[in-house]
Amino acid sequence: MEHLKQFEAIIKQQLERVERIKKQDDFIDYGSLDTIIIGVVGGDGIGPAITNQAKRILEFLLKDDVDSGKVEFRVIEGCTIEKRAEVGKAIPDDVLEELKKCHVILKGPTTTPRKGDPWPNVESANVAMRKELDLFANMRPVKVPEEGIDWTFFRENTEDLYALGSQGINVTEDLALDFKVITTQGTRRIAKAAFDYAKKNGKKKVTVVTKANVVKTTDGKFLDVCKEVAKDYPEIEMDDWYIDIMTAKLIDEKRRKDFQVLVLPNLYGDILTDEAAEFQGGVGTAGSANIGKRYAMFEAIHGSAPRMVDEGRDIYADPSSVIRAGAMMLSHLGYQEEADKLFKALEICSQTEKKLVMTGRSTGATSEDYSNYIMGTIDKL
Repeated sequence: MEHLKQFEAIIKQQLERVERIKKQDDFIDYGSLDTIIIGVVGGDGIGPAITNQAKRILEFLLKDDVDSGKVEFRVIEGCTIEKRAEVGKAIPDDVLEELKKCHVILKGPTTTPRKGDPWPNVESANVAMRKELDLFANMRPVKVPEEGIDWTFFRENTEDLYALGSQGINVTEDLALDFKVITTQGTRRIAKAAFDYAKKNGKKKVTVVTKANVVKTTDGKFLDVCKEVAKDYPEIEMDDWYIDIMTAKLIDEKRRKDFQVLVLPNLYGDILTDEAAEFQGGVGTAGSANIGKRYAMFEAIHGSAPRMVDEGRDIYADPSSVIRAGAMMLSHLGYQEEADKLFKALEICSQTEKKLVMTGRSTGATSEDYSNYIMGTIDKL
């Protein structure tokens, strides 16, 4: 009976969430703000080192607006695994309070405990932040011009198996249950975000990725809602693929050039975007945007690399991922010229000129040296 009560509470919680989504206001207008507040969360492991370098570059690009008070950077401490374990929460209350005072957040990697780790079973800080700030759209671009790859992934961020990832039920020693959540409202807004992006950026196709042939109720709903949204965009083609086939088609040289904008439920999006990132140098170089109507968070998508810290190698950590996330943040805030310069500098420094190489060891450049290289490149553009 206790398990039935727990299940009832979960259903009630999700129905209340649906009603909150229905009542949401429109997207925030950054141009109307007197001051844009950018929170910087270092996180765990190499996170503080690389986010500090990204902050230096952003302050360099936005110097005039920082000096005038139009843009304010706030470093938010305390979102570490030690503090989270101490209070038993994915995000400590005081940290969440500070996050909600910001408009956008630049975030380094945070550690999520695995079974067998010395830390208690606290929820992923990423998952919690996406839920608490309702950052429903995870956008990850992957671009490799020489291979004809120009993909933009829209991963639904607040539902699917991750929505209740820490609330599974051990019914008996032999039976464990987790829960997959898909709502009409949650799917409609991520689908609309994908189609709006395609329309705004001159893309001709949106691809929906599910496993609706097997997971018929939830993935079936996701696919059906996407088809309904597609009717409002007759100029854009919609097709759909199953996740297992899609993982293969991304490495098919003939087919992968056909994909442009992809929209996926949470779990499939997490897996597929990591695979896609390998084409542009791996997850260590890929940034990620998490967008809601009131808040937005931009982050590195790799892990916290505690071994690098333990071995004293954190000064050699590659900051490219969180710097790329910073460029995405600039674009989101309306600083498109500055964003374009930063994206171009990253391309020059990492793919064409490559005067410095990051190896993660003393055989390569330090994070600071690489960031200085990027800023020097920007000065020449």
